[in-house]
Amino acid sequence: MSAFEFDLPERNIALRPVEPQDAARLLVVHGDGRLEDAHVRDLPQYLSQGDVLVFNDTRVIPAALKGIRPARNEQGSDVAVDINLVARESESDWLALARPGKRLKNGDVIRIRDDLSTQIIEKRADGELLLRFSQSGEALDLAIEAFGNMPLPPYIARKRAADATDRQTYQTSFASDDAQSVAAPTAGLHFTPRLLNEIAAAEILRAEVRLHVGLGTFATLKDEQIETGILHEEWRQITPAVAGKLNAIRANGHRCVAVGTTSLRTLESCAEVDKTINAATGPTDIFIQPGYAFRATDALITNFHLPGSSLFMLVCALMGTDIMQAAYAHAVAEDYRFYSYGDACLLLP
Repeated sequence: MSAFEFDLPERNIALRPVEPQDAARLLVVHGDGRLEDAHVRDLPQYLSQGDVLVFNDTRVIPAALKGIRPARNEQGSDVAVDINLVARESESDWLALARPGKRLKNGDVIRIRDDLSTQIIEKRADGELLLRFSQSGEALDLAIEAFGNMPLPPYIARKRAADATDRQTYQTSFASDDAQSVAAPTAGLHFTPRLLNEIAAAEILRAEVRLHVGLGTFATLKDEQIETGILHEEWRQITPAVAGKLNAIRANGHRCVAVGTTSLRTLESCAEVDKTINAATGPTDIFIQPGYAFRATDALITNFHLPGSSLFMLVCALMGTDIMQAAYAHAVAEDYRFYSYGDACLLLP
């Protein structure tokens, strides 16, 4: 793992995006190691007519909830609880993380609002809780939408609370109505309607795939994951129409450019050894490490990732570890902004 570590000063961690979001900086990394400092709105200059940008159009739910676990007896006290939803299990059940975990027990009821509460059905060894809400289905969806906050990543949430602004800035401008992600596909946050219009004017094409992003994207890698090559599981989809479109574009000699690592993982999880992209719907736990032979991705737009993370390993697999270590060292020295609300890279193998 030491090959994928690097030092990152706190000053480089972005707590809010630049405004407008397409004004972010763009570090262009070439396959020969050349680096260019640019801006996200310069992107059309580095792509060609007929290339296709592949976006993840998932929508983030406001999955961060606050509640109260009432005192268990007269001597006890109420406990404020922070809940982060992780994955839906049924119409009324969610897997979640909660703090303070040590003060919660099976059977505890957490009151979120007068008409919304949840009960801990199971406390698991990995820290996850199985929660059963007092509402279900569409009524529960509407309650979460009304009372939840955007689930900011831990490195932001430790510094500031989510607010109303995050409802706009932590959601892509092209998100579908299918709200099941508990983290944003953050490379897509840079693509304002203005930038999308400029991309269309340059005759660069668009396609949408879908991957519901889970909190596992922020999890620290474990040795057994590296040994087994299995990552956290997430649901993804490529429709037959999109698969056919992408295959035709690449057959005509144009590039398939993934916007974000979630789009890339979706593409690669649906591709054959002969580089054909198939339609697929269902879970993937694909883990891309150096040595992986890419099948469906010709270039990648992505933000700057955490040291020692699966996502930094992914970009090293695409470009080479030495090149990406040099690129990140340049980004730190030049005060690029890192992580979900930070600047972007364009990786051109």
